[in-house]
Amino acid sequence: MDNANKRTAAAEALPLGIILALSGGLLDAYTYLIRGGVFSSMQTGNMLQVALKLMQGEPLRALHYIPPILAFAMGIWAAEAAISAWKGRGDIPWRQLTLGVEILLVTVTAFLPESMELLANMLVAFVSAVQVESFRKVEGNPFASTMCTGNLRSGSEQLFRYWETRDKKALSSAGCYFIVIAAFIASAAAGVPLCAALGQKACLVCAGILLVSLCVLTLTGKKQAETAA
Repeated sequence: MDNANKRTAAAEALPLGIILALSGGLLDAYTYLIRGGVFSSMQTGNMLQVALKLMQGEPLRALHYIPPILAFAMGIWAAEAAISAWKGRGDIPWRQLTLGVEILLVTVTAFLPESMELLANMLVAFVSAVQVESFRKVEGNPFASTMCTGNLRSGSEQLFRYWETRDKKALSSAGCYFIVIAAFIASAAAGVPLCAALGQKACLVCAGILLVSLCVLTLTGKKQAETAA
């Protein structure tokens, strides 16, 4: 297994997926509770808010939800540009680099005052997009670490396949999805007391979680390299 494949395998490990889901749930709770009721990654919710506020005669309030949507799209663009630039370069640990950018931006967000709420939401939406685009599989299964609708669909589908065929691989895949969903929900729930206690600095906890994910990714890749050797 070459370096690129080793890094890919490390990036798809379930423990890393769980940690990333923890960061995703906390970030969404943070922007919703502290930064004006905006979702950092669930852009469907933000789009719904735009439509509702417009129809309720609150166009200025509708504008509040548009910048995070645009920032999320920019994050996807940036992640894809990085992937394209580094594709085939097995010597560049590009996922570690994207995690480093995420940690930096989340840390900056913690120190933005309430008057810069718009920028804070845009930075977190950008981070969420980069994360969901950079880490797209867990144990070989497509997944999202910052939102759960797709994971719920895929997990339910795999559970049905197990019920129909008794394929243990399908059951294992379903288990991965539901574990990730549970991690997301748990971190979002933990965001309530964290945000109440720490206010705008609560996202520093998320920066710490992302730092843990960076360490796990690096150590897992190193361990796989040593095993292969």
